[in-house]
Parts: sequence; structure tokens; C-alpha cells
Amino acid sequence: MSGIPADRNEEAMTARELLPTATPARTRAAVRELTGPYGRLALGSLVTMVAATAVGLLVQPLLGHMVDVVADRRPPGDLTLPVVLLVVVALVQGGATALGLSLVSRLGESVLARLRELFVDRALRLPLEQVEKAGTGDLTARVTRDVARVGEAVRSALPELARSVLAIVLTLAAMAALDWRFLLAALVAVPVQAHTARWYLRNAVPLYARERIATGAQQQQLLDTISGAGTVRAYRLEDEHTGYVTERSSSAVELTMRGVKLVLRFYNRLHIAEYSGLAAVLVTGFLLVRAGSVSIGTATAAALYFHSLFTPVNSALVLLDDAQTATAALNRLVGVADPAPADAGPAATVPGQPGPADDGPGTVTVTGLHHAYTPGRPVLRDVSLTLRAGERVALVGPSGAGKTTLAKLIAGVHRPTAGSVRLAGSGLPGERLQVALVTQETHVFAGPLAADLRLARAAAGDEDLRAALAVVEALDWVEALPEGLATVVGEGGHRLTPAQVQQLALARLVLTDPPVAVLDEATAEAGSTGARLLERAAARAVEGRTALVVAHRLTQAATADRIVVMEDGRIVESGRHDELCAADGTYASLWQAWSGTRATPEHPPHTLTAPTLKDH
Repeated sequence: MSGIPADRNEEAMTARELLPTATPARTRAAVRELTGPYGRLALGSLVTMVAATAVGLLVQPLLGHMVDVVADRRPPGDLTLPVVLLVVVALVQGGATALGLSLVSRLGESVLARLRELFVDRALRLPLEQVEKAGTGDLTARVTRDVARVGEAVRSALPELARSVLAIVLTLAAMAALDWRFLLAALVAVPVQAHTARWYLRNAVPLYARERIATGAQQQQLLDTISGAGTVRAYRLEDEHTGYVTERSSSAVELTMRGVKLVLRFYNRLHIAEYSGLAAVLVTGFLLVRAGSVSIGTATAAALYFHSLFTPVNSALVLLDDAQTATAALNRLVGVADPAPADAGPAATVPGQPGPADDGPGTVTVTGLHHAYTPGRPVLRDVSLTLRAGERVALVGPSGAGKTTLAKLIAGVHRPTAGSVRLAGSGLPGERLQVALVTQETHVFAGPLAADLRLARAAAGDEDLRAALAVVEALDWVEALPEGLATVVGEGGHRLTPAQVQQLALARLVLTDPPVAVLDEATAEAGSTGARLLERAAARAVEGRTALVVAHRLTQAATADRIVVMEDGRIVESGRHDELCAADGTYASLWQAWSGTRATPEHPPHTLTAPTLKDH
């Protein structure tokens, strides 16, 4: 092993503010809530499994009876009935066990399906800020590994555990029915088994929790390295990132090997319990037979009963391994599936709140906004801004000025560290979206193009879709597709250009029809050839709405109703294009660098071909 401290990954993932993990008490309550609708199925499963186990316990007395027949030198014909009964018991037990396990599996799968649905529903509603802080690796690990762990437990561990526990309880009861002293002898193994179980749980719970954190850190590092492969190669950081992956992988492997050693020691302790208990039962049987209290067959049945406990006891205790892993995974799933606490903090954008008396629907008021991703390192400082209803405002500034952060705060993606963002009451019906955000990162879902557009408005008809596409000048190329709106796009379907993907995003904006739109470099992926087309499409998509546009190209700023210039997390200028050019300030410098000309109003924006402004 590498000798890397196991808590390195925990520190790394804690710094990322992992998504919440439910407490054991909350997880138990969630399981009760999930199983509530399946009460009859649970009762039927229990009754069937009890019956199957009880029938199976007739084997040992029948074998004991056969021993007595032989010991008493009875005729061979006396063995016929017990042999026939053994066959009947085997058939009945096999059928009942199969039925019981199928019912238990059905119960588990039903509960797991509900948990999956609840998890996906809540995961999709998580604040994007929370997901960004945790890193996509944490959510991905929960969606994949944790769900798989719980699924495996439901399909295999849960039915086996149910059968094992029933077998243990009923077998001990059967031993007591033979003679209460056999039960006392069998209980000799219990202290060792109980101590072993407590020892295992005490060591396994924190170990598996650390393993899950290490796995999440490993997943996140792999995602970061692979998704940023281009940057890694550009800066010759291959060795450094390989080291990061190796470090996190080594920590995960180290914790896994600790788990393996723990399980081996666990088995060794179980063997001590088994053989000490069996010895006690055999000695008790010898003494009772010698005293004439029981027959040889009864003593044999008792020994067989205890020996039959080896498998269910070991299975139940060994399943603690799977149970701990599954419980740790379930805690993480329930932590996401649980509703967000009511005191999660002030919303970044508060719809329906009154602003100044002259605010119209769609007016956005930003007051005293401060924000920091890391304490002590502010990104925004005392930002105040009003976007009037129907006004199109361009946000410009050098890289790192805080433009994207301000846009996300207004869109409600992040919660401000201090200050407020308020949207004047618009009286929108139902759950209609108040603020829509369009970025350069747009996903096209696999399926018909029409279905992709209807993500914005499920009830939209084909004519509504065509109208939205026409607004963003995309209707012509959509109708030219092999099957028009029915053409399959996304993974495995028709490939769309970056400009076409952005047009779809803008068409979704039109279909959503929010009073406020935030465009964060929504035309950045087009390249120079599609820039003018996308800029026209964006302008038409936000027409009639309050719009904040993080300008990727200053041509967008030059045609806006107002330009807001940011620098070092503050607003330093605000005004129209010609006013700011004449002021010879920050915007004038940006314009000159962009156009390569003297900053004067006479230089029209359509002549610009200089590099873009990129806010990282």
C-alpha cells in the first residue's frame, strides 16, 4: 500500500461540501414510509417464510426417529414412513420457500423502485449551487454505485437475511421443545457471536463510511481529469493528474483491503462460537441419554438442529457485511431523497415580492449583493442593480470580473452570501417559470427533436414548436431534417451543430415564456460563422422580456438598451454604448481592444472581428 493517510480523501470531499447523508434514525423512518403501501405483501411474505421454515424443521426429528428405529433394532419396514415424510417435507419446503422468497423479492423491488423514483425526483430538484459545491462525482456515485449496492442487497441479501433469521428463531424454539437443556447448551455460542457482531459493527460502520467517501473522491477525480483532458494536455499536467488519480485510488484500495482483513477476522471468531456450542450440545445429549431423560434419536435431532444453525447464523452475521455497505449507501440515497430543510437559507431569487412602487412585472432588483465561493475570497462586492421590465441589459467586463456569478445569482442557481435578488410580482399562474437561464452548455436529449423542445412546455403542439423555432430562425433547417420534428437527435441520432444546439436552447426559452431571461454566453459556441445568426436569434428570443445578457461578443453589448460594466466583483460603469465610449473608461478600453480602433461611437459594431471576451 502507498501509506497515504486514509483521511486525505475525506478532507478533500468535505471541502467540496458533499450532498447530505441521512442519519440512521432518518433512514429507518424512510424505510417505514417506503414500505407502508405494501403492508399486505409484507405480511404475506412473512407468513409464507415462517411456514416454509417450520416445515423444514421436521427433518431433524424424522432423522432422529430413524436413529431410534435402528438403535431399537426394529424391522426395516418401520423406516418407510419417515422416509416418505422426508420426501414430502422436502417438496413442501422447497415450494413454500420459493414462493416466500419471490414475495420478499417483490417487496424489496417495489420499495427500491419507489426509492429510485423519489431519489431521481429530488436529485433533479437539487439547487445547482449545491450540486456544484459537492461535485458531480458525488451525485454520480450515488446514482450508480449506491443504487447498485442497495439493489444487490434487496435482490439477494434481504431474502437470505429474512430466511436466516426465521430459521434461527424457529430452530432454537424446536430445540427447546426437545428439551430445554438443549437450548441452554446451544446458547453457549451466543456470547461469542454477540461479541463478534458488536466488534464487527463497531469497526465496519466507520470503515465503510470512509470507503464511500474515498470512492466518491476517486470518482470525482476521474471525472475532473477526463473532462479536463484538453487543459491537462495543454499545460503538460498529465503526470500530476495521474498522481492525483493514483493517490485517490490507492486510498480507496487501502480501505477496501482493510475491509477484507476485517471480514477474515470476523469468520475466525465465528468458528470459535460454532464449535464451542456444538461441543456443549453433544455433551448435554450424552448426559441426558445416560440419565435416560431422552433417547439417542432425540439427542441426535438436537445435535442436527444445532449443526443446521451454522448456515443461517453465519449467513445472518456475514450479511452484516452487505448490510453495512447497503446501509451506508441507503443513508446517502435517503439524504438526497429527503425534502430540503425549510431553513436552507434565503432563495437567490424571490418571485412575487414587491419592489419599489413603480416596479412592473419582470423588474429585477439586486440590492447589496455579496458572494464568495470560499470564505474570505469574495467574488461580488456590494452589487446593486435594477433591471427594468422589458429592458435588455448587457453585462460585460474582463475575465474574472464576476459576470457569470451575478448572472447565476439572478437566475437562482446560487444563493447570495449577503444581499438580495428580488423579482417584482408578475401574477403568473401555477408553477410557470419566473426566470429562465440559457448558457453555452446545452444538452440535447436522445429522442425526437419535438420531445426535446417539449421539455420546456409539455403541452405544446407542433404548431407551437414551429412558431418558437421560427422566432430563433431555426425552422428552415429543422424542416429540412429527414423527418422534421420527428427526427431523432442526441446520442445515436442526427448530429446537430453547436449553433443548432444553441438555437434549440433559445427555442425552449421562447416556449417557456418567462418574464425574465438570463443568457450567460449563450452564443459563445457558435464560432464566427454562426455568431451573427445566434445573436439575432437571442435578441428575438428575449424580445418583450427583461433580459440580462452576459456578452460573449461586444456586438451584443453595443445593441443592448443598457450596458453594465463589471470589474473585480463590482459594477464600475452603466449606460448606453455611445455614452460609455465617450466616457473613455473601462468599457471604452474593452471596446478599443475588441475593435482594434479608437473608441468612438462612429465605429459600428457589425465591423468587429477581434477576439471574444471570455469569463472563466
